[in-house]
Amino acid sequence: YCHFAQVQGSSAFGHSGVFIQFADQKQEFNKRPTKISRRSLSRSISQSSTDSYGSAASYTDSSDDETSPRDKQQKNSKGNADFCIKNIKQADFGRREIEIAEQGWKGPVCLNVHVPTSYNCLRAGRLIVQCRSLFVLSVLMETLSALGAQCRWAACNIYSTQNEVAAALAEGGFSVFAWKGESEDDFWWCIDRCVNVEGWQPNMILDDGGDLTHWIYKKYPSMFKKIKGIVEESVTGVHRLYQLSKAGKLCVPAMNVNDSVTKQKFDNLYCCRESILDGLKRTTDVMFGGKQVVVCGYGEVGKGCCAALKAMGSIVYVTEIDPICALQACFQGFSFAFISLLLYVVSVGNKNVVVREYMDRMKNGCIVCNMGHSNTEIDVASLRTPELTWERVRSQVDHVIWPDGKRIVLLAEGRLLNLSCSTVPTFVLSITATTQALALIELYNAPEGRYKQDVYLLPKKMDEYVASLHLPTFDAHLTELSDEQAKYLGLNKNGPFKPNYYRSAAA
Repeated sequence: YCHFAQVQGSSAFGHSGVFIQFADQKQEFNKRPTKISRRSLSRSISQSSTDSYGSAASYTDSSDDETSPRDKQQKNSKGNADFCIKNIKQADFGRREIEIAEQGWKGPVCLNVHVPTSYNCLRAGRLIVQCRSLFVLSVLMETLSALGAQCRWAACNIYSTQNEVAAALAEGGFSVFAWKGESEDDFWWCIDRCVNVEGWQPNMILDDGGDLTHWIYKKYPSMFKKIKGIVEESVTGVHRLYQLSKAGKLCVPAMNVNDSVTKQKFDNLYCCRESILDGLKRTTDVMFGGKQVVVCGYGEVGKGCCAALKAMGSIVYVTEIDPICALQACFQGFSFAFISLLLYVVSVGNKNVVVREYMDRMKNGCIVCNMGHSNTEIDVASLRTPELTWERVRSQVDHVIWPDGKRIVLLAEGRLLNLSCSTVPTFVLSITATTQALALIELYNAPEGRYKQDVYLLPKKMDEYVASLHLPTFDAHLTELSDEQAKYLGLNKNGPFKPNYYRSAAA
C-alpha cells in the first residue's frame, strides 16, 4: 500500500503534506455497527478506532439519526428553543465532558478571575461565534458568557461538532446551531440562523476560517456599521482578511490570532504533532514504524507532523518552497525529496494543492487526508465523476476506485483530519482559546481610533500573559531580571520581553 496524507502548515504559503509509502498488499477495514445502544456504549468506545471520541460516545436512536435537526422541534428544560442540534437529550453526557475539559483549561478559567479587574470585559457584547464545536472549546463559550457576552454559535466544520457538547450548551441557554455530519446547505443555514435574528444585532465576530465573515459581507453588509471587530483564528481566514484589507473592503478592525506567537508555537505545532497520528490511527490502523513518509511543507504544522512521524519510527522526507523553512528542516536532519518523484505538488495558496492529475498517478492504496482548514486543499470535486466508484468502508473513510481497480483512501472527504476523525489536546487549545478571548476583549474595549480598518497582531504583552497563565500547571517559575540586567537589555522587568516584530517562524 502507498499511503498519502496532505496536511497544511504555516510556512510562507501555508501548506504541508504527508506521503506514506507501504509495500503492496491488501488491507481490510473493520466495519462498525450503524447503531449503538445505550447499554453497549462503553464497549463501543473502547473497541472503536475509527470515530472521534465525541462521536463514538454519542448515542441516539435510529429515528434521531434519520431525521434532520432542521425538521425537529426541540426545547431545553427551561422551554428555550433558540437552537438547532442533533439531540437535546444528550445534554447530561455533554456536561460531564465539559467538566472534564475545564480541569485542563487553565487560561479561560483564570480569565474569569483576573480580567474583570482591569477590563470592562464583554458586557453588552453580542458575539457571533464560528469555531470547532468540541467539548474543549465549549469552555471558551462559557467563559465569554461569564465575562458578559451573549453568544450565538455555529460550527466551522461540518464534521467537527460533538453532538453531546452542543446539547449541553443548548441546555445551558446558548444559541447553538451545529451538529456532526451537516450538509453544505445545513452549514450555511446554521450560519444564517446565527446572524439573521430579529431584534438582535451582533457587535463582535469570532471566526475560524472566514466563512462567517464572508457570509455577513455577502448577505448582511449593513451589519458592519455596528460591529467593533473581527477575531480570526485560522490561516485560511486570515488570508481572506488580508485580501479584503488589500482591496480596501475591510470595514472593521480585525485581530490575526493565527500568527500570534502563542498560536504558532503551541497550537499549530504541538496540537498537530499529536493529532496527526491519532487521526490516521483511528481511521486506518496504520503502523508507522519503518514507513517512508514525505511531509510537503515545513511550517509549524509540518514541523509537528515531521516530529511525530519520526518519533514513531517513520523515515521522513520533506519538500519545501521557502528556503528558510527548508534550511530548518536540514538542521533537524530531514532529507529532501523531489516532488516529481512523489507525485505531489505544493502550490501557492491553499486551493487545489492535490489535484486530479496527481491522484490519477498515485499508487494503489494511497491514503489522502487534509490537515488544512477547509475542503479546498484536495480537489475532491474532481473525484466525483462517472468513471470513479466511491465506497464508504468506515465512518469518515471512503475508497475511491479507478476503472483499473486502483483505489485511494480518502479521509473525511478531504476536510480537516484531526477535527473530523479524532480529537485535539485540551491543554493546547486552552492556550489558543485564551488568546482568542483576550483579542475579543482588546478590540471590544479599545478606545475609538486605536485600531483602524486593518488586520492586527495581538500585542506581545498579551502573548506573554497567555503563556504565564499556563505555567503553573508545570510548576514552572520565571527568573526575574535584576535592575541592572533590565537596563542593559532595555526591557521592563515585567515585560514584554519580545518586540512586536518578533514572530515564531523566525525564532
